[in-house]
Amino acid sequence: MQFLEGFRHLDAGDGSYDTGVGQARRPGLKIVGVASTVALGGFLVGFDATVIAGAVPFIRDYFGLGGGGLGGDAGSLKLGWAVSSLGWGAMAGNLMAGMLSDRFGRKKLLLLTSLLFLASALTAALSTSFTVFVMARICGGLAVGAAILTAPVYIAEIAPARARGSLVSLNQLMIVIGISISFFSNYFLVSLGPESWRWMLGVQVIPAALYFLLLILVPESPRWLLSKRREQSALAVLTQVHGSAAAQRELADIQASLVSKPRQFAVRELLAGRLRRVLIFGLGIAFFQQATGINAVFYYLPTIFAQAGGGLSTAFGQSVFVGLVNVGMTFVAIWLIDRLGRKPLLCVGVAGMTLSLLSISWAFYTAHASVGGEPAVTHGTVVLVAIAAFVASFAISLGPVMWVLLAEIFPNEERAAAISAVGFWNSLVSASVTLLFPKELASWGPAGIFLAYGLIAAAGLLFILMLAPETKGKTLEELEQMLVRPKQVVG
Repeated sequence: MQFLEGFRHLDAGDGSYDTGVGQARRPGLKIVGVASTVALGGFLVGFDATVIAGAVPFIRDYFGLGGGGLGGDAGSLKLGWAVSSLGWGAMAGNLMAGMLSDRFGRKKLLLLTSLLFLASALTAALSTSFTVFVMARICGGLAVGAAILTAPVYIAEIAPARARGSLVSLNQLMIVIGISISFFSNYFLVSLGPESWRWMLGVQVIPAALYFLLLILVPESPRWLLSKRREQSALAVLTQVHGSAAAQRELADIQASLVSKPRQFAVRELLAGRLRRVLIFGLGIAFFQQATGINAVFYYLPTIFAQAGGGLSTAFGQSVFVGLVNVGMTFVAIWLIDRLGRKPLLCVGVAGMTLSLLSISWAFYTAHASVGGEPAVTHGTVVLVAIAAFVASFAISLGPVMWVLLAEIFPNEERAAAISAVGFWNSLVSASVTLLFPKELASWGPAGIFLAYGLIAAAGLLFILMLAPETKGKTLEELEQMLVRPKQVVG
């Protein structure tokens, strides 16, 4: 598989890899196995988030949320609330993730998310009232919000610096695979008729149960164990995944970056001058990742394609194609992220997103404006190609790279809490964009809304050029010294 090329330079031929220190060789395949297992939570995040796209036409009729088109009643906030409810739940999951993972451990919180995914899928699939359906989706959102933050933090805390970008990106790879599988699943289940939405939502029970069972086998984060003064347990985990010689060095580096006594996190510490630079960047990139409309596109993809002139079955097939593009380009991102670096991928990808969004807007505008004559290339074809290009650009940039950077730029001590705060902001932007999309689409039309997304993407490119740091190849402790002002020691 192509993404494994990202790990080839580490392999020593016996399941271990050279650290560059000569005799120190670490069991790289064990790290890949642990990271891959934890990243399965990303599959559930992606599947749960986008499976609603196929259910929209059916729940709209079942719960009486509007008419068959995108204009008029279907553009109401009630439909937006049904689709975005998972995002509002994710906000609460984001807020709780840092506190719960710091108190109980990364592994225990991930186990909890697997149970929440399972309960949400069952309840939503069996619901007969709109209220129960929304509450079930909010429950799933709690799991999404906690898993999307905790999994990359766990992987970053257990991975070696040379492969951290690729390993953390496995989580994003699993998210996009989950997205693609949800489109495939919806495509095959849509033929079951008006009740097909129940099967679309219910099949998630299977991967959720599997995730719970596999998580039992992974160790706890060694950095979390050290933060709880469980030095022997942390050393055992580091030895298991890195080898004995490297484990001792890693242990010393982590200990040097942690404070000597435990303390309670206060929100005001995030606003302190020492964290201002990384916090501004984290909040900024989290805003642009969602404000450019990626989740609105995914959640309403068949509906957008239907607006471009295709039938419902054709729109579901086109969604499958876009999902495959998303997966393929995420493999490319994983292959490149530790080679080219984070910032070059962001710049290239966001530039591509900007051009693609403006092309979508142009296609819808010209199709609406032209009354006479059939264009050589129908606007439906242009929309399909441009949306695929938009998703491809996102998949090599803001998709995986944002989560890698968030797992890297914050200090060990504040990492979980800081990512929770940034993740909450990211989910707030996502839920708001998703909630308002049907109404905006009815009011502005597709040309207007994609023009707005394109202008936001252009602003995001400027933001990245000015503020994005390069973190490739540096340990978390080195990044803390580079990006964060040191604490002032009192007394």
